[in-house]
Amino acid sequence: MTQVVSITSKGQATIPKELREKYGFTNKASITETPEGLLFKPLPTPEEEFGSLRKAFIEKYGEKSIWTILDEEKELEDIKEKKLRLQQ
Repeated sequence: MTQVVSITSKGQATIPKELREKYGFTNKASITETPEGLLFKPLPTPEEEFGSLRKAFIEKYGEKSIWTILDEEKELEDIKEKKLRLQQ
């Protein structure tokens, strides 16, 4: 099956819903350059990979996605870096 998608000025393309559902794309994906073009593969969420640690993760962070937590931490680090630069 071939489908045409638009690419925004920011380089974003939307994977059609039926393909996202069929292949399990939810939040993050890996992209690999191949001789034929680009290969997208869905990444399992860290929560799915935690296995027996899932309960401990939920107790500590609740139902937040690990990606959300990592994004929040990155934002905090960026703020800290900006403050340090302003102090110099």
